[in-house]
Amino acid sequence: MSPDTIAVIAFDGISPFHLSVPSLVFGEDRTSLGVPRYKMMVCAEGKKKIPTTGGFVIEAPYALSDLREAGTVIVPSWRNPEERPSPRLLDAIRSAHEGGAKIVGLCLGAFVLAEAGILDGRRATTHWNWAGLFSRRYPQVALNADVLYIDEGDVMTSAGTAAGIDCCLHLLRTRLGAEITNRVARRLVVAPHRPGGQAQYIEQPLATDSGADRLSSALIWATAHLQDDLNVDLLAQKALMSRRTFTRRFRQSTGATVVKWLTHQRVAAAQRLLETTDLPIEQVAASAGFGSALLMRQYFGKMLRVSPTAYREEFRGSGS
Repeated sequence: MSPDTIAVIAFDGISPFHLSVPSLVFGEDRTSLGVPRYKMMVCAEGKKKIPTTGGFVIEAPYALSDLREAGTVIVPSWRNPEERPSPRLLDAIRSAHEGGAKIVGLCLGAFVLAEAGILDGRRATTHWNWAGLFSRRYPQVALNADVLYIDEGDVMTSAGTAAGIDCCLHLLRTRLGAEITNRVARRLVVAPHRPGGQAQYIEQPLATDSGADRLSSALIWATAHLQDDLNVDLLAQKALMSRRTFTRRFRQSTGATVVKWLTHQRVAAAQRLLETTDLPIEQVAASAGFGSALLMRQYFGKMLRVSPTAYREEFRGSGS
């Protein structure tokens, strides 16, 4: 098993989008951005020619037996949550997991992981539209349909469709740190980290209008002033909105509260400073807007399950 080998499982009726997301993040040559070359394997059960939902056929050069080489195995969104995966596929996933591989289920891929039994007693997420079926079928799994992804260490699941990008970027972030992941995200023209949940997509999305532009401008301003005493009233004033209107539009746009969003932005800022500077922990905390090193340690422990000092040691030099 190699940690630099990523296996993606293909199957009849696979979504080209879900297959392309891990390939885009891990399969392309991004050594100029500080990303090492990963070996990508597209593995399939039986035949090599795989029909997709996009109306074309792809070729899978690797078999399920090759999963034993991978340090990470990704199951893209399953073709039909009502359909049980084959015993052969489930056995291959279980064997890879028992061999030490991290198993990732994108969107409805969580159904495959649950069917294999590796989500039992764990937290997981999936597409909100199928959350009810998932909960009824797998009551032994602690489902949370309000988040974009859940990382349980050796098992990870993501919410619907585009959350697969968030999930794969998170995988990259755990390997290489925030700075390099931000470079990749900028190259892909996507947000490096979205703190909101998929609840923001269940209702009608926020319309593109002058209010949305004012909100975006206010959030951009906030990320540049994290060390200030930021609050809802100040951001509403920057967005030229009433507190009530700003709060409603903010929730629609981000899926999070202002406090939660600011905390995520401050943790991300602290990650970058820890990776790329020699600033003392106290100064990093002040620059990121935490006010004290103690408060920053509390949030790092809660969100990243690691101390700022341990984070710096782990990713020292990875952003250069």
